Amino acid sequence: MKLINLDHVAIAVHDLELALDGYRTRYRVEPLYREVVEAQGVEEAMIPVGGSFVQLLRPLGADTPVGRFLESKGEGLHHVAYAVASIDIALEHLREEGARLVDEAARPGGRGTRIAFVHPADLTGTLIELVELPA
Repeated sequence: MKLINLDHVAIAVHDLELALDGYRTRYRVEPLYREVVEAQGVEEAMIPVGGSFVQLLRPLGADTPVGRFLESKGEGLHHVAYAVASIDIALEHLREEGARLVDEAARPGGRGTRIAFVHPADLTGTLIELVELPA
């Protein structure tokens, strides 16, 4: 397994419209993708920056992972996501290495991706998302 690219940096926000307006005004950027990902309990906007994205996440409810994050920590950096060639191979490698996984198997993500999370307690206190882009 090898990390291919920094796919995105995710920022949890209370108000997606307000956050997008701030990015438009201050940084002159527009989201390339915007969608509701029911399985993740979020509405997301993906702002392209070079070959990566800034992902703004608004929870669909207080009982979602991002909703609980906002309640306990407030707005800010939620996770860092790395692109991998094969999420199945990446998860197998991480299991063999004894990594603490949030997801034992890949699940659907935004943009037609397959994703899985590695627990923040596994390495450096940062929630890591692995992303396999669609073919």
